[in-house]
Amino acid sequence: MNILLLGYGKMGKTIERTALERGHQIAGRINIDNVTDLDQIQTADVDAVIEFSSPESAVSNLRYCFERGWPVVCGTTGWLNHRAEIEALCLEKKGAFFYASNYSIGVNLFFKLNKTLAQFMRNYPSYQVSMTEIHHTEKKDAPSGTAITLAEGVMEQLPNKQRWVVSEADRPALVAAGEDAIRIESVREGTVPGTHTVRYDSAVDRIEITHAAHSREGFALGAVVAAEWLAGREGLFGMDDLLNFNAE
Repeated sequence: MNILLLGYGKMGKTIERTALERGHQIAGRINIDNVTDLDQIQTADVDAVIEFSSPESAVSNLRYCFERGWPVVCGTTGWLNHRAEIEALCLEKKGAFFYASNYSIGVNLFFKLNKTLAQFMRNYPSYQVSMTEIHHTEKKDAPSGTAITLAEGVMEQLPNKQRWVVSEADRPALVAAGEDAIRIESVREGTVPGTHTVRYDSAVDRIEITHAAHSREGFALGAVVAAEWLAGREGLFGMDDLLNFNAE
């Protein structure tokens, strides 16, 4: 496959290495410094796009890809207030769009475990749920897309939880959480690839589940496998489709 990379930071470079190891070619490497080069890439030279840019660039990147008929695998978070618009454009153009907040196989198994635990906790209201997510200092959005997905999974199973709020050192106004909210603590430190913890606290004990990524390689592999899987398909997809969870 010829893969176009939109976003060529640390994650983009890791995706490139993984794609080359799996026998693919790189059709282009586009970042904020050479965005005008995108117009020089021939439509027929791209089999799939892997988009890991920034919240500010993602929406325009996705629109551009669908206008040119390129299948897109997107891992950028922080832009989802435009998701309905982007998905509608994809369907209008009969395109293919694969979105996930996290492409790690382990994280997606963790998503399933999170929902199962929340379902178990439905009958035990003495436990209060909260989350912590830790990422490297270069991550721009908070909370992480993965944390939001985890919160949404809990809200699906616990009817009394209607929203999430984020707690950060520089955003104290958002710390307050009522009984209907899930508090997410966002921490930015060092070069942490990503650690997510979901906890249930009561007066007498605590239950925790944690996923800790050791490197970016797991995310990169999932994104490249998603691009391979997307070939020849049309519509809207995610990791549940790739991992066949929807067949359960």
